[in-house]
Amino acid sequence: MASLDPRAVLRERPSVGLILGLVLAGICALVSFSFDILNGDPVQFFIALVLAIAPVPLLLAGVLALDRMEPEPRSNLIFAFAWGAGIAVLIAGILNSLNLVYLTNQIGDGDTAKDYVATFGAPLVEETMKGLVLVGLLRFRRQELDGPTDGIIYASMVGLGFAMSENVSYYVAALAENGPEGLAATVVLRGVLSPFAHPLFTSLIGIAVAYAANRRGATGAWMIVAGWIGAMLLHGLWNGFASFGGFGGLAVAYLILMGLLFIELWVIVQDRKRIVGLIQYYLPPYEANGLINASDIFMLSSLQKRRQARSWAKAHGGKSGAQAMSDYQLAATELGLLHERAVRGGVDEAAFRTKQRALAELMAYARVHFPIPERHQEAASRGVPPPGYAPGAPPNIVPGRPFPPPPR
Repeated sequence: MASLDPRAVLRERPSVGLILGLVLAGICALVSFSFDILNGDPVQFFIALVLAIAPVPLLLAGVLALDRMEPEPRSNLIFAFAWGAGIAVLIAGILNSLNLVYLTNQIGDGDTAKDYVATFGAPLVEETMKGLVLVGLLRFRRQELDGPTDGIIYASMVGLGFAMSENVSYYVAALAENGPEGLAATVVLRGVLSPFAHPLFTSLIGIAVAYAANRRGATGAWMIVAGWIGAMLLHGLWNGFASFGGFGGLAVAYLILMGLLFIELWVIVQDRKRIVGLIQYYLPPYEANGLINASDIFMLSSLQKRRQARSWAKAHGGKSGAQAMSDYQLAATELGLLHERAVRGGVDEAAFRTKQRALAELMAYARVHFPIPERHQEAASRGVPPPGYAPGAPPNIVPGRPFPPPPR
């Protein structure tokens, strides 16, 4: 008889839709890049591509560092990034070009038309295209949107993808029109001073979508509309100051973006405190099942303590010990969020029970596989937690004891 996989509840299963979406995004990115090659030459395109990609690993690391309490599935994050870098940037580029041609024909001044399109047309088109993938997550991956942090993370991924591909076009144009000096100025402005501009614009939609995921009725829909309008206005404000306000206007827009960045960092910190509160409130009843104890809840209460626990597990149990600890931390966090979802009516009792059992079984499996230092082996075998042993001795699982019911 084949053994069950206790980690199946955390394992991602790529769907046909995800695979097709990634293929489509890749094709769109290639088409978009082909336009850039036609507008310049292969050497200029290669230089622009390298400069656009170079900061992306660091920017992605910065975004993912905010997502350590309850990391999002990698497949979802990859798809969001690919959507921004391929589908969104291609369609937005085509629509923006059509708008520019139309407005140039109407007013007869290409430079003025370009400024008007950047200020009034591009924000509507680009925020709509980026926001569509977030609405798609709400429709098909609603259970992954547990709070504002998730919305910010997904919005940042699609924004970074969009900015990367868009920067290629800007760098090619700057190099072709103004040479190395123009390229350097554009790289400083877009790649150094404002790399998080697109993620910050779209994060307003992401926060709204996350809010809608945890609410029922028309309130959520209106919140998405408000987030979209906010993202469009912020984007238009940035482009307008850059187009018409000169250096002083750009400085004002930059200060507004920095203010929003610090506000969102505060929101993420508060969201972490909320998740810790859920763990502290909903998980103590599972002590009767041998899944958790006071030491574990203390360990789960901060990122620093979680990191120390993983370091302890790795020091005494190697890679497998660290994996067991990581699985336990994520499963416990997901269990707390599952209870909150039940309170909000986001999951029915049958689905709650199924997910609850899967997460509880993983917690039990992980705890049994926590490493035990040799000097504590004897005490642990007698069921006596040795002094200073963290995050707790292996549990005495009670298979027949029912799990706590879903909250009402």
